[in-house]
Amino acid sequence: MTTGPRNAPGTAVRKPGIPVRPDYLPFGKPSFSSAEVREVSKILRSGWIGMGPQVIAFEGELAAFTGARHVVAVNSCTSALFLSLLLHRVGPGDEVVVPSLTWCSTANAALYAGAKPVFCDIAAGTLCATPETVLAKVTRRTKAVIVVHYGGKTVDVRALRAALPRRVALIEDAAHALGSRYPDGGSVGSSGNLTAFSFYANKNLSTAEGGAIALPDAALAERGRSLRLHGLPVDAWKRFSQPKAGFLWAPVAELGYKMNYTDLQACLGRVQLRRQPEFSRRRLAIARHYAAELVRLEPAWNLPEGQTDPSHARHLFVVRCPSGLRLSRDEFFMELRHRNVGVSLHYTPLHMMPFYKRLGGGRLPNTEAARREIMTLPISASMTLRDAAYVTDHIREVAERCRA
Repeated sequence: MTTGPRNAPGTAVRKPGIPVRPDYLPFGKPSFSSAEVREVSKILRSGWIGMGPQVIAFEGELAAFTGARHVVAVNSCTSALFLSLLLHRVGPGDEVVVPSLTWCSTANAALYAGAKPVFCDIAAGTLCATPETVLAKVTRRTKAVIVVHYGGKTVDVRALRAALPRRVALIEDAAHALGSRYPDGGSVGSSGNLTAFSFYANKNLSTAEGGAIALPDAALAERGRSLRLHGLPVDAWKRFSQPKAGFLWAPVAELGYKMNYTDLQACLGRVQLRRQPEFSRRRLAIARHYAAELVRLEPAWNLPEGQTDPSHARHLFVVRCPSGLRLSRDEFFMELRHRNVGVSLHYTPLHMMPFYKRLGGGRLPNTEAARREIMTLPISASMTLRDAAYVTDHIREVAERCRA
């Protein structure tokens, strides 16, 4: 994650007028301190690194942080989305509406459950689905809708829930949105919808891999805990860590999966959770720098809504390349990469990928326009304002040299 390409083969690169840093600035890099190192060392010395007391403690602390009644930690956000669908009894013959502008996990979770993902459009200003774009794809076969809080910008799930038929489950893909707040002020995870979080390496809270489901109901949470571990009602820690646990064996109640979280990850997560205010302040400072500098450029850069609002988690900082340049978005992107600026693309719309085209669905104009225009600037709690200034300095220089 900390290295990247300097020059793509066969690509001519303009010699910059300002220095190019020797190291690659990645779009997202985790921030680990001595506190995380100490906690990992404790777990390694304890002799128990699997799912145990640290996972239980992390689930409780994450529930308190998000305002959720219950949290079930799993091995990835992909698993969290898949199990959320299973908890809503989604299966073969059902349809699941998802935005096309998302990582493939959102749609794949529906396919894993045997259902069909149906792609919907987004609003141009927020890059998120809306009640209108979702309802345009709802049919009598629709069993669930998964909305994505893209980049950390929240969907108005209360308005969407009011618009949807009651038979349709609403699930939130909050891989980008730990720490985001809804328009009514509540924390993402507190809505009562099953909500999936990600703790992947570049996320706002990182445990290298991992995820979690926020749930409103104790019975659903218990079933989620069983499904994450083969359908067993008792986990390995209870079976093997207690002297009188020999009779805790119980039969498998239903088909389950190997999707559990570990104490080694959870101890990282607990420290990262305590550091969220620090991380949020750093991301906000970087976002405000970007916004202030980019609007001064000629032509000014368009920013999706809300990226400097306190309610936004700022997992991503997204920009739209202005039209008054001689370079396309892809050409501008590569110019920055050659200057060791780790810009990225989030995402290639799923309905435009060969694998998903077979599912049909027609054109999605706002999504397709975003595909041509947007790119993601580096942002993470490990960055400094000097790093952010390096990014905007090079954007300014490339833009000035390429202005039409």
